[in-house]
Amino acid sequence: MALTPRHSGRIEARAHHSPSAALLRKIEPFFVIGQVSGGPLAIASILALVLVNGPFGGTYVGIWDQVLRISYGDYVFAKPLAEWINDALMPLFFLIIGTEVKKEFANGSLTTVGTAALPVAGAIGGLIVPVAIYLALNLGTEFQSGWGIVAAMDTAFSLAIVGMFTTRLPASVRGVLLAFAAIDDVFGLLVIAIAYTTALEPWYLFAAGIAYLSILGLQRMKWAASAPYVVLGLIVWIGVLGSGVHPTIAGVAVGLLLPASSRLSGRRFAQRVQRPVDEVKEAQAAAEQAQDPEAAKKHEVRAERSLGYIQEMAAATDQPADRLIRILTPWVSYLVLPLFALANVRIVFSPSVISEAVHSPLALGIILGLVVGKPLGFMSAVWLAVRLRAAQLPANMDWTMLLGVGTVAGIGFTLSLFISELAFAEVQQTEQASLAILAASVMAAIIGYVVFWRAAAKNPAATEQDDDAGG
Repeated sequence: MALTPRHSGRIEARAHHSPSAALLRKIEPFFVIGQVSGGPLAIASILALVLVNGPFGGTYVGIWDQVLRISYGDYVFAKPLAEWINDALMPLFFLIIGTEVKKEFANGSLTTVGTAALPVAGAIGGLIVPVAIYLALNLGTEFQSGWGIVAAMDTAFSLAIVGMFTTRLPASVRGVLLAFAAIDDVFGLLVIAIAYTTALEPWYLFAAGIAYLSILGLQRMKWAASAPYVVLGLIVWIGVLGSGVHPTIAGVAVGLLLPASSRLSGRRFAQRVQRPVDEVKEAQAAAEQAQDPEAAKKHEVRAERSLGYIQEMAAATDQPADRLIRILTPWVSYLVLPLFALANVRIVFSPSVISEAVHSPLALGIILGLVVGKPLGFMSAVWLAVRLRAAQLPANMDWTMLLGVGTVAGIGFTLSLFISELAFAEVQQTEQASLAILAASVMAAIIGYVVFWRAAAKNPAATEQDDDAGG
């Protein structure tokens, strides 16, 4: 969700002659094209809230509950439209998350054992403490099955909050948050797989495993063409979907396989293309001087062949992980996540629902679990890991910044809503849970913003940067 340095510099320059630049600087991280953005998701969520609570709310919800059937011979997949969005499109979001965390551990801010252990410890604490708080209030009640709601966080919104301070906080903050979010999401998906999977089809799971191992085999063979990987990735998704385990797990699993390094270094690229570049020049010159059209055509074909070689060598310098992120993020940010919000945000602001939620241990467990449990669990586990020297803080990162990471982890919006639909069969329970999730996410976002604002104000590099921008 961070703006690139060049983009940030452009926004700072606009501040000298545009009064609106300061506001745009705060808003733009929510709509960055290059990375998963929370802005379109927020707009879609607000729109869904308006439509659900409007005069045609029932009709609107009914549209997403229409059953869509896909069949081939004796095989039939029949799901409501909202579930198809969750099962077929949301894995793309988690594919990006898995890929980004692979990058952070491979060549990002979490490459050492100590820094890599930090988000792992935080994710463990961020799972145990919120669930313990929720169960302390709901164990033995009809709401007990909803404990998974507080187990995961909303990656898009939390990254958007950090993105608002992209020029005032070190890059390691985003790296820790991203890794913590990815591990936390994996825990959340495992919760779905273990606690909310009612039936398991082993043959589908076996097919997914074979396809997954085949991807590993192609990588060991250094297979370059992308088509087999796409086909095998689809088989993994179909196998997990048919097995009864939620297919978002397939997205994370495949994302973790993508190489975070290029097949060809810049130096080797320059060595390999020097001769083909010369051949292109010679062929183009010969084609222009040729009197015979046939001879000119032969020279142009030779130039095209050399250009094709150069194009393939240039593609080999690109990291597969970066390429996938570039391709998918605009679709995920502006289509997948907004569609998820439109289909799944069904929070009703009726007096009866609000009254029931206020007096319900369900709502209290969700709010305390996300707003208090997430940062408490994250900070306690990280502090203990650092104290035992099992983990270490990344460069330029302090405890206030870590508190900000733990606080925005309480934004459980997307995955929490998703789990609430699986946890409860009754509409009343789902409505109460959704209302509590919204309240907790708003509170966590506000508190997280304040914590990051204080951390940025104390950051010396940020102060110098602000002085330079104002000069």
